[in-house]
Amino acid sequence: MSQPLLIEGHASLFGLADLAGDVVHRGAFARSLRAKTSIPMLFQHDPAEPVGVWTGLREDRRGLFVTGEILAEGPRGRTAAGLVARGAVNGLSIGFRTRRSAARKPRGRDLFDIDLWEVSIVTFPMLPQARLRLVRPAVAA
Repeated sequence: MSQPLLIEGHASLFGLADLAGDVVHRGAFARSLRAKTSIPMLFQHDPAEPVGVWTGLREDRRGLFVTGEILAEGPRGRTAAGLVARGAVNGLSIGFRTRRSAARKPRGRDLFDIDLWEVSIVTFPMLPQARLRLVRPAVAA
């Protein structure tokens, strides 16, 4: 078994419109983070095979900050770890259900309360500024 690949980054940033025009506001994740014991780490939002574990999720002054470990035990995890380690994939994206929002003009929503379902490692994040960084690469066992 190889060592996990350690990553961190902002999966969402407060006050910035994503490509659909949605803007997440400070406190939007608070209820979800209090209620959930774990949030799945997926690759490209595919629920068929999680690729690791999020070891920390918290709101900071900028947005939703996550820390996690990509596990290379399964084929999807090996793929994700390899692509992240080589810098080919570095986006983060959230999967959620909206609890409370308001329409924005000309499009999108102001998101005030979000039920966070998952955080994915993705090629093209809906919020282009949502990126991860490698904390420590995997070390051969």
